[in-house]
Amino acid sequence: MLRADAPPRLWAHLTLVHDVSLKLSNAITRAWPAWTFDRALVSFGAATHDLGKALFRAELSEPGHAHEAAGERFLLENDIDPARARFARTHASWSRESSREELLVSLADKIWKGKRESELETLVIESISDATGAERWEIFERLDAVLTKLGEQADSRLEWQNGFAA
Repeated sequence: MLRADAPPRLWAHLTLVHDVSLKLSNAITRAWPAWTFDRALVSFGAATHDLGKALFRAELSEPGHAHEAAGERFLLENDIDPARARFARTHASWSRESSREELLVSLADKIWKGKRESELETLVIESISDATGAERWEIFERLDAVLTKLGEQADSRLEWQNGFAA
């Protein structure tokens, strides 16, 4: 069994991002069923993306990226498949080469706290458009509504997370 000595606040964060990833996955699947992705992979990635912060605890409250490679290494050392472990490393960086699942984990990790990243959202929009043929402005309009709705609950999520000790 995988065990990480993570503080309660980190578990709270992972729980919140996981929850948002499920809501985001559901909304995107309803809106664009032809844009397929591995929902279980997104769910796993969201639930584990910051596990490296159990090793680099200062990054729970300060900026830093040491937790990313450390999290992936931790997962790999605990026999987690590389296709799953990679989210610990990739969640904070995205590009045109990112998989759909990586884009969604990154997006969930931003929108849980109400943060919008136009570059990331554009990559999602382009990927959906390329796969479905839908117009980008139409995708933007629908995705913006989904992200706005998810972002409306950010303050209560932050308050809940902050109720846990670091």
